[in-house]
Amino acid sequence: FNAAGGDVWLLYTSQLSGNQDTSVVRRRISADGGKTFSPAETMIADAGTFIRQPIVTLANSDLLLPVFKCRITPSEKWSGNTDNAGVYRSSDSGKSWSYGEVPDSLGCVHMNIVPVTDSHLVAFYRSRWADFIYRAESHDGGKTWSAPRPSPLPNNNSSIQCIRLSDGQLAMIYNHSSTANATGRRTSLYDEIDDGEPASSSSTVARQAFWGAPRAPVSLSFSSDNGLTWQDRHDLDTSDGFCLSNNSVTRANRELSYPVLLEGPGNTLDVAFTWFRQGIKHVRIKLA
Repeated sequence: FNAAGGDVWLLYTSQLSGNQDTSVVRRRISADGGKTFSPAETMIADAGTFIRQPIVTLANSDLLLPVFKCRITPSEKWSGNTDNAGVYRSSDSGKSWSYGEVPDSLGCVHMNIVPVTDSHLVAFYRSRWADFIYRAESHDGGKTWSAPRPSPLPNNNSSIQCIRLSDGQLAMIYNHSSTANATGRRTSLYDEIDDGEPASSSSTVARQAFWGAPRAPVSLSFSSDNGLTWQDRHDLDTSDGFCLSNNSVTRANRELSYPVLLEGPGNTLDVAFTWFRQGIKHVRIKLA
C-alpha cells in the first residue's frame, strides 16, 4: 500500500499451520520505496482476521481495509464454513483502526472495495459456497453496507480482483467457474496438512464451504454499470484447474488462481496470477 507521504506498507497475514482462525495482520514499512523495510509489527491483532484486497483511501483521507473473519464452530478446526466480511477504518493514517461488520455476509470473503464517488462504494466478494461473485454497496463512505447479493459472474471459492479503469469501466479478473464445473470435493483447503492435531469432526453447520471447484480459466470481464452486469469476457489462460490437491511438485495441482489486476501505461492492463502453485505468471494486455 502506497501511503500518504511516500511510505510503502507491506501487509500480510500470519497463522498457525492451516488454522486461519489464528491469523493476525502484520505490517512492515519502507521509507525508501521498498528497498528496505522496518521490523514487523502486528497491525490487527484480532485473531482470525485475514486480508487479500488493497486498502482504499477516501477523499477525507480515511483508510478502509477490507477483511474477512475466519471463525470456527466450537470443537471443529477451521474450514471456512462460518467466515464473514468486515471493514477496518483508520482516521489517523493507520495508527489505530475501528471495525465494522458487513451485515448478512456469511460466506463472503476477500472483500474488494471499488469507489464510485466519495461516498458511494461498491464491493465484490469471493463466495465460500462456490456459486457466484457477490456484490454490495455503501452510500456513506463505507460506514455501513448493504447485504451482499449474487452477481451474474460465477465463483469457485477462489479469489477475484476488480478495479476501475481510467475510462470509468470496471474490470474484473476471476475464474469463470463454480460448483457447476466441479468433478469432486475436498473437506477443506488444508486437508493434506498433518499438524499433529486431531482431524475435524463432522461439521454441525447447515451450509458448508465448497472446496475443489476448478480454478481455471483466468477470465477478464468488463462492466459499465458498477458491476450490475458484465460483458466482453476474455479467457486469458486455461487449464483443467484441478485443485483437489495442493501438490505442486508433480503438478497434481493445476490451478490458475489469486489474480491481481493493474492498469498500466499506454492503454494496457497487467495481470499476474498463481500458475499451478509453482510460480507467478504475468501477462500484459493491450486494451482495444
